Amino acid sequence: MLRAWAGGDPDAIEHLAPMVYGELRLIASRYMGRERNDHTLQPSALVNEAFLRLMEGQPVEWQDRSHFFALAATTMRRILVNHAIGRGAGKRGGGAVRVTLDDLAGAERDAVLIRLDAALDALAAFDARKAKIVELRFFGGLSVEESSALLGVSPQTVMRDWSIAKSWLAREMSR
Repeated sequence: MLRAWAGGDPDAIEHLAPMVYGELRLIASRYMGRERNDHTLQPSALVNEAFLRLMEGQPVEWQDRSHFFALAATTMRRILVNHAIGRGAGKRGGGAVRVTLDDLAGAERDAVLIRLDAALDALAAFDARKAKIVELRFFGGLSVEESSALLGVSPQTVMRDWSIAKSWLAREMSR
C-alpha cells in the first residue's frame, strides 16, 4: 500500500489509512503522555495533522512499514515542537493570558521539549544515526530490533548508540 501510495495510486491512501491509524494513535498517545495535562492537542488531532503533512509533503520512496512509522513519529515530534514554540510566543505577549501554576508546569514542559529538539538537532549535526535512533526509540516507540532493521545496523550497534545518545542528551539538557 505504501509503495502504491508513493506511486500515485489515489485508492491506496484510502486503504492505507485505516490500516495504520491504530499504530499512529499509539505513537501519538506516547508523545501526549509526556505532555502537560492541559495540552490543547489530543492524540487524534496529532495523528490527523501528521497524516496530512505526510500526504502533502514531498513524495517518499517508502522502504517498508518501519520507515513509514519512523517518519510519522518524526513528523509528530515536529508538530509538538512547533506547537510549543507557538505557545511560548503567545506567552511572551502574543495575547494576554492569565497564568496559573498548571500553566507554568506546562510552559516548563514546552521549554524542555524545545531544548530536547535543539539538543537532538545538535546531536544530528555530528552523528545523524544516533539522533535517528533516539527518534525511533524514544519518540517512535520502535524496538531495538525494529530500529536495527530500519537503519541496517546490528541490534548491538543500536543499543550502543542509544546508550551514548541518552548520555549525551542528558548532559546537553542539564546545561
